[in-house]
Parts: sequence; C-alpha cells; structure tokens
Amino acid sequence: MRLPFPTFSTSRHSQQHIAEVIETATTEYLAQCLEPEDLSFPVMPAFGSWVKSKDEESGNQVYGVVYYATTSPIDSVHRARALGLTLEELREQQPQIFAMLKTEFRVAIVGFEMTNPERSQRGKIYQYIPPRPPQIHQAVYECHPDEIVNFSQELDFLRTLLDVRNAPVDSLVAAAIREIYQLRKLDRGWLIEAGRTLSILLKDDYDRLRIILKQIHP
Repeated sequence: MRLPFPTFSTSRHSQQHIAEVIETATTEYLAQCLEPEDLSFPVMPAFGSWVKSKDEESGNQVYGVVYYATTSPIDSVHRARALGLTLEELREQQPQIFAMLKTEFRVAIVGFEMTNPERSQRGKIYQYIPPRPPQIHQAVYECHPDEIVNFSQELDFLRTLLDVRNAPVDSLVAAAIREIYQLRKLDRGWLIEAGRTLSILLKDDYDRLRIILKQIHP
C-alpha cells in the first residue's frame, strides 16, 4: 500500500514533507517516501542530505543525514524486471508500475533541537543522540538551509557520522560537509575548522582525511 501524497506548499522556503518514518531505533530510522500525485517515482533524497523529524512526546526536532536510499517493489517476492521502455512509455503502457514500487531511505541521527517555549526563537541545539528517536508514522521533512547552517555552527556531529555503521562513512562525511560548505557560501574558515576537527577525530590519519577533503569542492 502506497503512502498518500499530502497537500503542502511547493515554495522553496516551505518545509517539504517528503516521507514518513516506518522503522525507528535509537541512532537511526527508516523512512518511506510519499507517493507523487502524478505518474512518476518518488524523488530519492540525495546521499548526505539533511532531514528532520519530530519526537512528539518531548517536542524535540530530530536532525539526521541520509546515508542510504533504495527503490524496490512493494512485493518483496517478485523483483522488478527490465522492460526496455522510456519513462513516458511506462506512463502510457504500464502506469501500474508506479504503484508497485516504493522508495525508502535510512537516516543517521546526529542531534536535536529542544523545543523553545518562546516560538519566535530557535530552541537549543544538541549535537548528540536524543533521548528518543522520531516515532513510527512521524513526518520527515527536508531541512531548510537556515536550519542546516544554524546546526553546523558546532562540529561535534562529525564524530557521530564517523561512527555510522553499514555505510561508506568517508563519503558520507564528505557529502554532509559539502552541502554545508555550499550553504555557507563557500566559507573557507568554516571548512578549515571542519578539517581540523576531522584531523583530531581521525587521529592524524592524513590519508583518510585527504580522501574526505578531496571530495569537497565548490
């Protein structure tokens, strides 16, 4: 059963509701993308992109980084097979295909924002695992650029990313830093500080540090 597509603003500055939590754990969660209104596949979030969800009990806004995504048949018994058709031909000849596939992604939790009673101000940011992850069926949103810039004023989240299991960690760290670097308008000072922090965390493993930094480019 596909998840229904909600009604929301398509403005770049609005919160983009892209998925729903379908499996949750202390350090990460699995989310399923919402079904588009038209005959197309759900947009798979980019590797290393920033998303957020909410712990309804505490009201904490939980921040995370996408480290794995997949599109597969809803029916786990039958695999998809090559049809030799373009997307337009699929829409015309096999429209049911779009209802038979799901897109899911895994998110590494890197911190949270504690609810501020004064809603006009941001809450305090903590860059460690929150007391609870988002609950099942909670909405998952793309992070607004301002939220990512605000969160990345401190760099403790890099240690959490380096500890993510079952992921290409070096590439993940590079992708997360790369997005922040772009959003900070190529702030060289911030990038140098990130490099210093990584150097300490990697215990002077300069080869690994070089590989990570080499993947960060304007």
